[in-house]
Amino acid sequence: MNFLRVAGTVFRKEIIDSLRDKRTMLGVLLSGVVMGPVILIALSGFIASMEEHAEKREVYVSGLTYGPSLQNFLERQTWVAREAPTDFETLLRASKLGDPVVLLPSDFESAIERGEAPVVEVVSDSANRQSSSALPRVLQLLSGFNRERAGLTLATRGISGSVLESMQVQERDLASTQTRAAQLTGMLPFFVMMAVLYGALNAAMDTTAGERERGSLEPLVMNPAHALALVLGKWGAVASVGMMVALLNCLSFLPAQWLLRSDVLQAMFQFGTREVVLFLLLLLPFAAALSALLMAISIVCKSVKEAQASATVLVLGISLLPLMTLLNQGGEAPWHLWVPALAQNTLMTRVIKGEDLTLLQFAVPFLVCVLLTVAGLWFVSHHLRRTAVK
Repeated sequence: MNFLRVAGTVFRKEIIDSLRDKRTMLGVLLSGVVMGPVILIALSGFIASMEEHAEKREVYVSGLTYGPSLQNFLERQTWVAREAPTDFETLLRASKLGDPVVLLPSDFESAIERGEAPVVEVVSDSANRQSSSALPRVLQLLSGFNRERAGLTLATRGISGSVLESMQVQERDLASTQTRAAQLTGMLPFFVMMAVLYGALNAAMDTTAGERERGSLEPLVMNPAHALALVLGKWGAVASVGMMVALLNCLSFLPAQWLLRSDVLQAMFQFGTREVVLFLLLLLPFAAALSALLMAISIVCKSVKEAQASATVLVLGISLLPLMTLLNQGGEAPWHLWVPALAQNTLMTRVIKGEDLTLLQFAVPFLVCVLLTVAGLWFVSHHLRRTAVK
């Protein structure tokens, strides 16, 4: 009973100390809570601008007067054909022109009348995102013009245009609405994990290396209380701060959905109570393991600055591991669930896609995090006992 009382006392003391540091907490909240919704809203603004650009249905043509039949076709497809500026290549390179340019040769119309195939260039810049995204629409329009001309040519000879098609092709997309939205919002799990990291990082360093630097750690371990009780109290406070920031981060995405400018993204993106609860269940063991590891790294450091430098490798690893899902084009691998951070990112991505999680998928990352937590707490407790003996 005395063991639990000591752990609870240390827990309350560390929580109060963490919340009192208003400057640090403000920085953590701004970086860990606000950043995610801001990026999401900025992404929706970019998508909305792309949608608005596509709704204009404009095609820029250099040498428009050379192709009246093409202009007629575009107008019948409710597209507006505009003469491209003379310096369109410079504008495309500078990203000041967001549409590819169709370049017609001077003999375009006469070549078609003779039954020849004139060479038509479609000029774009792959470094210009707007022009590269609009390129498939322009190519599809030109392909439609080709099919129409071919059909008319065959019709004048009394041949059905269906002879050009040996089969009928129909597309069927297996991805659900949430899965398609996850292609755009797949960075949400990363921001939530970073919220846990930033929330636990400062608290873990302050409660270990910070106390050593202030000279309050040695008197604390000289008390008759068991070292493990002290460690559990500190660890519980660090993990609680990390989960508190994660909770605020998850909840911040709920009102952020109301501010999305893109109607398509707003209709596809579904982040509600189910997603918040599952995110927190997946992050709870991760926050516990991360807090223990950060404390284990910081306990051997003599100052907060030294602890920050020592924790860089762990912070960098947690930041880079989720990129494995982007680089691995073969899909998820079974070993992903055995790697902390990567496992949480993988499972939270499944949650965003609306997929159900099995008990095994929960159990494997949970077991790994428990083992890391026990190892980290044992190391911190062992180090404190050595400090008390000295």
